[in-house]
Parts: sequence; C-alpha cells; structure tokens
Amino acid sequence: MSTRKIRSATTTLAATVTVALATAACGGAGGTSDDADRNAGEPATTTGFDGESIRVGVLGAFSGPVAVIGEPMTTGHQVWFDHVNSAGGIAGRYPVELVLEDTQYSADVAVRQYNKIKGDVVAIVQLLGTPSTQAVLPQLDSDGVLAVPGSLDGLWVTEDNLLPVGAPYQIQVINAIEHYFTHGGGDDAAICTMGQDDVVGDAAEDGAEHAAAELGIDIASKQRFSSGTENYSGQIGALRRAGCDMVVLATTPSDAARVWGAAAQAGYTPQWYGVAPTYMGAMAESPIGEYLQEHVIVVSEGTEWGDDTVAGMRELIAHVEEYAPEQQPDSYFIYGYLMAQALTAALEAAVELGDLSHVGVLEAAHGLGVVSFDGLTGDYQYGAPDSRVPPLESTMFVVDPEKPFGLAVLDSAVTSEAATSYEFALE
Repeated sequence: MSTRKIRSATTTLAATVTVALATAACGGAGGTSDDADRNAGEPATTTGFDGESIRVGVLGAFSGPVAVIGEPMTTGHQVWFDHVNSAGGIAGRYPVELVLEDTQYSADVAVRQYNKIKGDVVAIVQLLGTPSTQAVLPQLDSDGVLAVPGSLDGLWVTEDNLLPVGAPYQIQVINAIEHYFTHGGGDDAAICTMGQDDVVGDAAEDGAEHAAAELGIDIASKQRFSSGTENYSGQIGALRRAGCDMVVLATTPSDAARVWGAAAQAGYTPQWYGVAPTYMGAMAESPIGEYLQEHVIVVSEGTEWGDDTVAGMRELIAHVEEYAPEQQPDSYFIYGYLMAQALTAALEAAVELGDLSHVGVLEAAHGLGVVSFDGLTGDYQYGAPDSRVPPLESTMFVVDPEKPFGLAVLDSAVTSEAATSYEFALE
C-alpha cells in the first residue's frame, strides 16, 4: 500500500463547498479511544483516523490505457486537499492523506485493492469506472463504507454507499439527443448509439430510449463493442446502413479515438455526440483532430479551462498555480477536484456530528443538503438516496485546438425537457 501525504501550504484559503448540514447528531460508532482522553467535540479515533489526520482511499487506474483518466483525476484530489490542508484540514483541524492503489481499470483488481485498504481509510474518494464501482458496491454496502464513484452512471444516484458528482451519463445522452433536434436535426433524422459492451453502454442506451420515448422517435441502431477492440468496421458499417444522422458514443478515450479514427478512414460523417469520458485533450491536435472539429460534439460539464467568468474555475486555476503549476488543462483533473470537494462536504459533516467511523461518515453523507460546485458542474442535492437530485444540465463543447484542452463551449446549461422527466430507480 502506498500512502501519499498531502502537504500543508502556508496560505490560508477559504473552502468553496457550501453545505446544508443535518442538525441531528450521530453516535460515535467505530471509535477506539476513551472519551475522557479526547477534547469535547473531537471524534474518536477509528479506522483511517488517528485523532490527527484523516486517510481516504483512491482506487484509480495508474497503469494501462485508462491511466490517462486515473492520473489527472488523482492529481485533482491532491490539489483540492492541498487547498483544504492549507487551512488546517477538515474542520480546520485534520489534514487529509491519500492512500493510493492501482486497479488497472479491472473490476477484479478493484475488489482486491478495496479489500487491501478498507481497514486503513475512513472513505474512498475515487472508485474509478462503472464496472469497478459495480463490482465493489456489494462490499461497500456490507462494510458500511462511503465512496465517490469515478463514473457518471445514473445507477449511483440512489445507492446508499455512493456519493456521485455531476450529471449522469443518461442525462448527458438525453440532453445530447434533444440538443441535436433543436439545433438542426430534422424531424426524420435517424438517431443511433454506440458504446462499450458493459454497463457504460447500457447507460447510454437507457438515456437514448428515454429521449426517444419523450420525443416520439425510434433509435435506428444500437452498436456495442468490447473495450480494446481494434476493428470497428462492423459497427461503422451497421450505423451507415441504418442511415444514422446522429450517433451518441459512450466509451473511454482510447476506444473513442479508435472509433473516430475508423469512422474518418471510412468516410463516415454523422454528427457524433461523445459523452464525457470519450475525449482527451491530445485528440485535438492528433491525426483525427480535423475530423473531430467537423463532426464531434463533446457532452460534459461546466465551462472551458481558464474561464474567469465562472467562480469555481477562477478558484481552481488559483489552486493549480499554487499547488500543481505543472498541471496541464484536463477535464479529468477537474472531475477529480470535484470528487474531493464532495467528499470534503461529507467529512466536514461527520466531524460536526462527532463521528468519523465508516458508519458515521456514511450517515453524515445522508444528512447533506445541496452542495454547490460554483459552476464547475451543477449543484447536487444530496441526502437520503430516495431524495437526491443530481444536476440535469450539460455543456456542449466543440473541438478547438486553439483552446486549453482543445474544447470550446458551444452551448452551456443545456437542460432538455426529457431530462427533467427521467426517473432514477431505487435499487
């Protein structure tokens, strides 16, 4: 196990997360020290908390093709906690340390690594990937551990042990389809999907089917592929034969680059909408860059890197300059930064309630109200799973190599009527 100490800086910075906390107190389950040995109002020592610092786990991909997501996402956590620790840590008293483990973007490895660190952390700030989250979730439930999923699947909205961030994939797809119809797509346009042959693809198809039902259309073709596929000629040919005018793509950047490369080589030019994980900055100036500029819209969150009209972005840039000046513009970095903000809200609430045990942190998360991310993504209404309301807005970006990270805002705060009627099922 590798443990990274998040160093404190000398400049005191104000926290940006605004949270409505529950007023009811919880018991100190999991404490191991005598109440007489600690000051009034201080949580008892417990798993991942020694009375002085708080350890949180990172189950990310630091090797393999998905490291292009896991590494910047983890740097985002580090920069946020550097900022928090500069003011003394959680509640101004408890610095945060990250405990890092490489899952290699494998569900089986994620389960092993979770079991390796669960006895050394109060919560998990990153559980990267929909398949890994799905695999680890039963153990989170049995262990009473809170985790922030590095995945936008709508399945997580109503899960007790998860603290998701951002508009779910299903909402991104719904917004993309309605955006296409309201920005030039004809009434007889053929809408199609293409995605990984797993729960990521399931989420895209689910969102597309909801949008289709609301708009009174049919999905003309649904194509799937295994992650790491090298030849997409079959799927591209099927989309072409179906006459697809608009295709929603749901996959990781490495697969997306190959899909779009295959489409470009085949001369296939529908309007693509890639949900958030499909894009990485290097694509803008790659051999497929010109194809992406002409035929791809990226569906994501927030605003462009460096947009000083957005409060959250101004603060993020200030924190990057202070703690990670070498960090290049990266949307996965931003997402990791937001994940750490969400967990900070839960940890602050747990300290206020006097309980940093696994159960205490989980109960504190259930008592959260609205957490604001100051424009980097939509505000999230937390609380008990059956009362949560995730953000329903998306930002549509076009590929522009002149912009940081190669993305320029096309339309912001896109919230379709179909998105407002989507229901997140309780498991």
